[in-house]
Amino acid sequence: MDISNLQIEERSVQIASGQINLEGNLNLPEAARGVVLFAHGSGSSRHSPRNRYVANVLNHGRFTTLLLDLLTPEEERVDSQTGHLRFNITFLAERLITATEWLAQNLNVPDLKVGYFGASTGAAAALVAAAQRPEAVDAIVSRGGRPDLAGEVLPNVKAPTLFIVGGNDTPVIEMNQSAMAQLQVEKKLEIIPGATHLFPEPGALEEVARLALKWFEQYF
Repeated sequence: MDISNLQIEERSVQIASGQINLEGNLNLPEAARGVVLFAHGSGSSRHSPRNRYVANVLNHGRFTTLLLDLLTPEEERVDSQTGHLRFNITFLAERLITATEWLAQNLNVPDLKVGYFGASTGAAAALVAAAQRPEAVDAIVSRGGRPDLAGEVLPNVKAPTLFIVGGNDTPVIEMNQSAMAQLQVEKKLEIIPGATHLFPEPGALEEVARLALKWFEQYF
């Protein structure tokens, strides 16, 4: 398929979770080979330019993407003052599972392959959700993630997991190495030389997107 002429349908979606609705952006390329659900880190949202860039690369690799706000605007306002939700990994994982179930019901694709792309604390939520629903998740990519916050559930993760960390993000490298040691699945750590936590350096985010695309292609 000529990706230069690839048609990508864009939708704004709402996903019911209990008494609230979660806002998301769903991008559907033609002949998609699977779907990647983005779990953003603390203080971020579906409008994150970094995750939107990675999602665009995945779209052109023929992956559907769902960029989802795991918190409502009101919850974000409260959390910016209290910080009581952004590190509640169990709470965030439950919402990620709700979104995963919504995808299975609404995309109407037999044998749908699902991946998670988690950033910062969102990576921990992705790992916890994958541990709780091992049959529903086929691959995980963590960008500058805090997998250490997934805690004791790490050995229960069944999805092949790629950790991407900046070479100058030393504390997070150590956290990722420690979490990797607890995983009992196919796993890999990619360290991008010279990059810091948010990968603002020239070429760093492009390398994140390239590695993520390659990982999902391999396991989808």
